[in-house]
Amino acid sequence: MKKNKNVYVIELDEAVKAKPKFIEANVGHDPALPCLYVGRTGLTPEQRFQKHKTGPKASRIVMRFGLKLRPDLYAHLNPMTHDDAVKMERAHAESLRAQGYPVWQK
Repeated sequence: MKKNKNVYVIELDEAVKAKPKFIEANVGHDPALPCLYVGRTGLTPEQRFQKHKTGPKASRIVMRFGLKLRPDLYAHLNPMTHDDAVKMERAHAESLRAQGYPVWQK
C-alpha cells in the first residue's frame, strides 16, 4: 500500500474556547497548553492548512481560529497509508488530549 497520507496538527487561537462544543470535548484540559486541531490529508500538511484558511473543504474552526501548523506534534508520524491515517488521526487526538491539550478532531 502507498504511504501517501499525512496526519497534521494545527494550533488554534484561544478564542476557540468560546465555542461550547470545543469546551465540551475538552473537559479538564490544561489551560496552559495551546488549543489544537488534528486532521488527516492526502496533501502535504502545508497545502491542507492553506485550503482550511482559504475555503475549499475547510473546517470552520480552522478557518476562523487556525494559527499555524505544529510539525513538532506530527512530523514523526508521516507518511502513512490511508488505513493507518484514519486510525492515527483519532488516536493522535486522543493521545494529545490525554496529555492535557484541548483538541478538536472530527
